[in-house]
Amino acid sequence: MRLMIVGADGQLGTDLAEQFQKKSHVIPLTFLDGDIVNLDVVHSLFQEHRPNVVINTAAFHHVPKCEEDPVRAFEVNALGARNLALTAQATGAKLVHISTDYVFDGKKQTAYTEKDLPHPLNVYANTKLAGEYFVSAICDRHIIVRVSGIYGKTRCIGKGSNFINTMLQLYRDGKPIRVVTDEILTPTSTTEISRQLNVMMDHDCQGLFHVTCEGACSWHEFAQAIFDILKYPVKVQPAKVADFPPAVKRPHYSVLENSRLKAAGINIIAEWKTALNHFLTTTEVDSL
Repeated sequence: MRLMIVGADGQLGTDLAEQFQKKSHVIPLTFLDGDIVNLDVVHSLFQEHRPNVVINTAAFHHVPKCEEDPVRAFEVNALGARNLALTAQATGAKLVHISTDYVFDGKKQTAYTEKDLPHPLNVYANTKLAGEYFVSAICDRHIIVRVSGIYGKTRCIGKGSNFINTMLQLYRDGKPIRVVTDEILTPTSTTEISRQLNVMMDHDCQGLFHVTCEGACSWHEFAQAIFDILKYPVKVQPAKVADFPPAVKRPHYSVLENSRLKAAGINIIAEWKTALNHFLTTTEVDSL
C-alpha cells in the first residue's frame, strides 16, 4: 500500500506515519510540500506519489481564528477536502478524511452516533462538516473519521499545544489551575486513533465512523487525571464555562459513540483514562 499522509508533521499525522510505516510505503506530506487548497497542486502530488490511500489530517482548527477568517477556514477544511476527494476519485485512491465532534451542538446530552444529525455552532464546525459532505458526495472509496479531544506527543501545529501541554505548562509556571466542569468530551490519544485506523484499513471499512476512546469526562476531570497519573501534587480548581465567557459558541457536550466500529466487531480503542495512563507513562513528560 502506498499511503500518502497529508499533514504528516501534525499531532495525529505523526503517529499515523509511525503506525503505518510498519506495513506500508508511507509518503509523509507537510504544508511545505503543497497547499491542498490548490487543485493543481493536489493533482501534481497524486501524479508524483501515486498513492493507493490518502489520509487527510490537514485542517485549520484554531476555532477563534476560524471565526476571524471564515474564507480561509472554508478553503482549508472544505475546499481542501474537496480537492483531495476529486483527485482520489479520478485516480481510484481511497480517501480517509479526519473530522470532528464539533459538528454537533451538544444538546443531545447522550453520546452521538453516526446516525445523529449534525448541527454545527461555529465557523470551524461548519467548514469541517462541509468537508465531510464534499468527501462523501465525490469520492466513492472513502472513510470519514470523527474524533474528539485528541492529544499526542507532537504538539498541535495550528494551536502550538494541546490540553496536556497547557496543563503541564501552568503547573511548571506555578500558576493556579482552574478548569471547567460543564463541558463534557472524550479525550482521545492519537496513538489509539492510529491503531484503530490500522484495523479499519485491514477490514476495508467504508463511510462515516466515530473513533474516540471509550467513556466520557469533563475537562476538569481530564485535567485532574493528568496530574494524578503523574503523581503531581495538584488540586485542579473547578470552574464553569460562564467564568470564561467564550468568544465562539462551542458544544458543551461532544461525546461520540463508536457504534459502527462496535457493530462491525472491530472496536479496539481503549477507555479514555487507560489510554491517558499509557500515554503519560510511556512518553517523556519533559518533552510535552
